[in-house]
Amino acid sequence: MRTTVRVDEALLERARAEAAKRKTTLTSLIEQGLELVLRRPMKRAEHRPVALPECRAGGGTLPGVDLDDSASLLDRMDGRH
Repeated sequence: MRTTVRVDEALLERARAEAAKRKTTLTSLIEQGLELVLRRPMKRAEHRPVALPECRAGGGTLPGVDLDDSASLLDRMDGRH
């Protein structure tokens, strides 16, 4: 199959030189390179751990507030309790 691709001139010259050194065609060298790239699984981006800020202020929850009771928390936040 015939196709057109845009390749950086310096890279193309290096590829032509490498193909000549290996006594193969530029097409063959490009096909080999694509095969190598497509055989490898794509690496996932590495995620660095994120340091979350920690509140060091005193206080805490108000007396009688149950953090496991979301309905009660919403009532208190809405001023209904």
